[in-house]
Amino acid sequence: MKWGIIGTGNMGRILAEAWIDSGMIDQEQLYVTNRTLSKAKTLQASYPGITICEEAAELANQVDMLFICVKPLDIYPLLQKIQPYLTKQQCLVSITSPYSVEDLENEVPCQVVRWVPSITNRAQSGVTLLTFGERVSPLMKAYVEQCCRRYSRPVQIHENVTRVSSDIVSCGPAFFSYLLQRFIDAACEETKISEEEATTMVTEMLIGFGKLLEEGHYSLPTLQEKVCVKGGVTGEGIEVLETETGKMFHHLFQRTHRKYKQDKWELEEQKNKEAD
Repeated sequence: MKWGIIGTGNMGRILAEAWIDSGMIDQEQLYVTNRTLSKAKTLQASYPGITICEEAAELANQVDMLFICVKPLDIYPLLQKIQPYLTKQQCLVSITSPYSVEDLENEVPCQVVRWVPSITNRAQSGVTLLTFGERVSPLMKAYVEQCCRRYSRPVQIHENVTRVSSDIVSCGPAFFSYLLQRFIDAACEETKISEEEATTMVTEMLIGFGKLLEEGHYSLPTLQEKVCVKGGVTGEGIEVLETETGKMFHHLFQRTHRKYKQDKWELEEQKNKEAD
């Protein structure tokens, strides 16, 4: 089975690294291309066995699994270029949430999957979100899920929870990285601890926190109960968080969903203009 990636930016590269480092595929199975070929060559410098194609159509003509890892507004023009080279046997995969599986199926003759990755996949961990099109065969579905398990936990989702699921799985690491950096900054500003010391402590705390959950020692609620002794220091801190966070995360999801709707509208407008 030959795998292809069109677009070797951040997520395209992370996918390639996760696949090869986990042993899911061999380097020789991977074909890549990018608008700026130097980015593809940078990836090839780390994995010499991969093949670089100069054009997207050239790549589409050679692979079985074709990943589209470009910006949403670049997808429709790209599909128009490669559509003549696609067959029913191939599987086209998009990692972009605004483009629904149904929309993709209307543009191409092949099987279609939406496969939303996470930066955590680079550590052979985290979740991969999957939505399968109507034309995906049972064999292809099983193959995709088996491949994802090599470096992540595959979770099948419905279209109506695509954005919130992506917010948690794909955007979540950035959101919580920001909060943790603010946590570190406040510790340094309020006390004499150095940024290096605070960063080390927070990093190790976070790794241990993840292991407690992964190994099943605690759930999120029971972990809080174990640490938060009534009347203690942690309780004082929790009271501040309860007051200060307020509707913060509600507003976050409202904002991301508003952007999601805007992106979908722009994609529809783009297709209408092309049709005219």
